[in-house]
Amino acid sequence: MNFKVASFNVNSIRSRKEILLEWLQENKPDVICLQETKVMDADFPEEYFKPAGYHALYKGQKSYNGVATLSPHPMVLLDSHLGDIAEPGEARLLAVSVKGIPVINTYIPQGQSPDSEKFKYKIAWIKALRDYFDRNFCPDQPVLWMGDFNVAPEPKDVHHPKQLLGKVGFHPEEHLALQYVKEWGFQDVFRLHQPEGGQFTFWDYRIPKGLERNLGWRIDHIWATAPLAERSTKAWIDMEPRRKEKPSDHTIIVAEFDLPPELRI
Repeated sequence: MNFKVASFNVNSIRSRKEILLEWLQENKPDVICLQETKVMDADFPEEYFKPAGYHALYKGQKSYNGVATLSPHPMVLLDSHLGDIAEPGEARLLAVSVKGIPVINTYIPQGQSPDSEKFKYKIAWIKALRDYFDRNFCPDQPVLWMGDFNVAPEPKDVHHPKQLLGKVGFHPEEHLALQYVKEWGFQDVFRLHQPEGGQFTFWDYRIPKGLERNLGWRIDHIWATAPLAERSTKAWIDMEPRRKEKPSDHTIIVAEFDLPPELRI
């Protein structure tokens, strides 16, 4: 049975709800993880998506951060706290279960600049994810980890990698920290099916004609443990949401899986 998942940094759910609803109606994912919703829980527009068959679980904060997971299937909230490393009230992690499959949605800190305290916090936050996975899950079970990781793992994940190496989002310390978490038992599902470079999920608003010139970064990811990754059938980046009027600076990354009977939804 086909199982489609997606991740999208909406950069304000209020501003992007029309684009998201249209995409949900056309693509019908089983799960979509959202980041940077930028609303308090009381203001999340859950009712807007119900006519399309989607309900939501979410953790928000005013004007910043915020994560939400939408699905047409029943969801169970597992967790919304990384641990002691996380700043109080920070809305960056949401773990849910969809028919027994843990789906972890993260919005990893951006990091500001390599010489800043925020960068140190980013590295510590990423490393703390491995402890989080160790405490709560096992690499031998099916686990999905999606979201805006704010890290491009490889040179082919950024435009002009030689120029950008050492910048936030493409820094050796970030690569080491993310690899440390990956070695817990994750595989990059997109790269299993799309080995070529030049495919990105983020284009900075501030770069003139950045989208047209494809001056992007692949910082949004779908990772899975082996029991799921080995059943992935395709993965791609959908450019259309980024081409809409008043888009997010990110677009949607998608993956599909052929679930065995014991995992079927």
